[in-house]
Amino acid sequence: MKRLTIKDIAAKSGVSISTVSRVLNRKEEGMSQETREKVLQVIEELNYQPNLFARGLITKQSKLLGLVVPNIQNPFFPELCRGAEDEANRHQYSLIICNSDDNAAKEESYLRLLNEKQVDGILLSSGDNLSVLTEKQLEYGNTPFVLMDRGGNSGKYNSIFVDNEKGGYLAGRHLIELGHRKVACIIGSKNLRNSNERLAGFRRAMMEVGMELPDDHIINGEFHIEPAYKQSKEFLENKNVTAIFTCNDLMACGVYQAASELGMKIPDDLSIIGFDDIPLVSALIPKLTTIRQDIYNMGRRAAKMLIDHIEKGENDIVIFEPSIIVRGSTKAI
Repeated sequence: MKRLTIKDIAAKSGVSISTVSRVLNRKEEGMSQETREKVLQVIEELNYQPNLFARGLITKQSKLLGLVVPNIQNPFFPELCRGAEDEANRHQYSLIICNSDDNAAKEESYLRLLNEKQVDGILLSSGDNLSVLTEKQLEYGNTPFVLMDRGGNSGKYNSIFVDNEKGGYLAGRHLIELGHRKVACIIGSKNLRNSNERLAGFRRAMMEVGMELPDDHIINGEFHIEPAYKQSKEFLENKNVTAIFTCNDLMACGVYQAASELGMKIPDDLSIIGFDDIPLVSALIPKLTTIRQDIYNMGRRAAKMLIDHIEKGENDIVIFEPSIIVRGSTKAI
């Protein structure tokens, strides 16, 4: 069966091709309601699917956006994607989601693919700084983009982030106010600005009360459950601390597991505070105290920023404010 074309719709409706085109592109000014409804009825009867590529040649828009994330298994990113997708759909854009696995070569390959698909714009959560090849890919495609959540190039491009340093500070202040003085911090990759800024904020809170965070109380959990579990278990077997700040909630899950296997009760023996407030933490017992990012709305705002840049040429840099959500995993000593 041959693919239906706009000519078939026009012939069946008894109208011109340009009239059908106007209906498909929602440019119906001056058209009678009867004509519009007749065309739409034929489209429905024939189950016509517009050729988006052909339409893009005329409108100069594909109505497609690309979204590249580093780790779709981390519950933070699906929530970010959901917000971006909802906002994109609200403006009649579709979203192509790509998972780079924190691999620069894979990221660059996806950017080439998105350019080949002629997307109108790209939402990108990259490494700490855009690699030279990534920047070249973006420049070569001349495709508008917005950096989300990650990127040391935030002052140079359209971008949306959370104030990571403040989030780390809020975590430190909370533990200090509860009387904790023997504390540790589990960070993500040392190459990521997010991780370094959260640690810096945590340390700033310590310094305000004359405390220091020893280097051997800083643990690399790589932003994943398993490394955080292994490293924190070894640490807790050899060090005496009353509280741990994990720089994301996934690593907090790893600490919960380690504490359980060591016979430590949370928060009686060990207070834990995370970062992100991903949906997963509602299943932890006790529920996790954490630094909240408004992940869903960050995704929505990033998509809106990109669409405004595409359609209106607007540029912006947005920093979201974190907040602390106190639950059952921290207590005073």
